[in-house]
Amino acid sequence: MRLIARWVRRCRSDLGSAAIEAAIVLPVLIMFLCMSIAGGRIVTSGASIDAAAEDAAREASLHRTAAAALSAARSAAAESLDDQGIACASTEVTVNVGGLSVPVGRAATVAVTVTCTVNLSDLLLPGLPGARTLTSTATSVVDQYRQRGGS
Repeated sequence: MRLIARWVRRCRSDLGSAAIEAAIVLPVLIMFLCMSIAGGRIVTSGASIDAAAEDAAREASLHRTAAAALSAARSAAAESLDDQGIACASTEVTVNVGGLSVPVGRAATVAVTVTCTVNLSDLLLPGLPGARTLTSTATSVVDQYRQRGGS
C-alpha cells in the first residue's frame, strides 16, 4: 500500500512542469516581442517618410524651374531619410511641379510623394512579409510673387 501511495505522489508531483511551461510560453513571448519590434519599425519609418516628404516638398517649392525642383526634392528626401537612419530597400520620389508653371501672382503648390520599402525580413517571423512599402505625400505652397521658370 505504501509503495502504491509513493508511486501516486511521484506521478502527481510538479517536477518537470516548469520546463514544459517554458517550452510552450517562450516561443509565444518571442513572437510577441518580434511583432512589437516590427510594429515599432513600421510606425517609426512611416513618421520618417512623412518628414522626408515634407522636407522634399518644401525644398522643391523654393526652386524656379521644374528640373531644379525635381533634383532638389530627390536629394532632400534622400538626405532626410539618411539623417533619420531609415534604410529603404527601394526609394521612389515623385514630384508634381505643375505649380511652377502657374503665372506669378496666383496661388500654386508643389506636391511630393515619397515611397519607401522597409525591410522586415531580419525579424524572422513566420507569416510576416519580408518588406512593407510605405508612401507619404506632402504639399508645399509656392511663393505667389516669386518669379517662376515654368516647366
